Amino acid sequence: MWAKMICLDPRTKLFMVLTVSSLAVFITNLSLLLCVLLLALAAVAFTGGNPLGLLKKLKKFLLIFVVIVFVQSIFTKGGQPVWQVLNFTVVSDLGLVRGLQMILRFFIIISSAAIMTTAKPREIIQGLVQCKIPYELAFMVTIAIRFLPILRDEVNDILTAIQLRGVNLKQIPLMKRLKTYAYLIMPMITSVLLKAQELSVAMEMRAFRAYPRRTSLRTLKMQKQDYLIIALCFFVFLLVVVLALKIK
Repeated sequence: MWAKMICLDPRTKLFMVLTVSSLAVFITNLSLLLCVLLLALAAVAFTGGNPLGLLKKLKKFLLIFVVIVFVQSIFTKGGQPVWQVLNFTVVSDLGLVRGLQMILRFFIIISSAAIMTTAKPREIIQGLVQCKIPYELAFMVTIAIRFLPILRDEVNDILTAIQLRGVNLKQIPLMKRLKTYAYLIMPMITSVLLKAQELSVAMEMRAFRAYPRRTSLRTLKMQKQDYLIIALCFFVFLLVVVLALKIK
């Protein structure tokens, strides 16, 4: 509802992403990381995104998260053993904490990236340009963001084609399933590279970088709500940092 009432400048959304992702890297306490994740999901909802849909998509990576916790625990020295095999510590409490930290950071970064999906690509480019970032670099960042849905669609198309041939990946043993995914990587990358080549040809046909300077029909202007959100994000950033330093 707020997203329909308030239209935020893309630079404000960039500042929100920078604040949340910086906290994800800086903080090590699990409770604070969980609070930052909740703030990130609230920011996604505030900017017009769907946090529940985002969490449902992340459920597909549940097995990967379990493997991350397991591997992190094996290679982490110290802590009290939770699971031992022949005097070898497979899982320790410190390893579990480190693994959960990585998972929460992954969730936070993905959630913060979802904030930018609510902004139009042209507005993102204009916002970066008005932040004194070269147009070529801003355009490259926007194209990279736009290619993520294309990559997702390619994966879905390949998996659908396999299922139409009568192959149920869920019933295949794990090792064969991983080998099948390895075979799918090459055609997927080839298709994405072909799309990138078509995009470069289209850019050349439209005389991209033909002139040293570009002009824009629309200029973004910060509103009162943008300054208010930026100030609120800065205050929350300082508050969480102070709490993290006190907990240490």
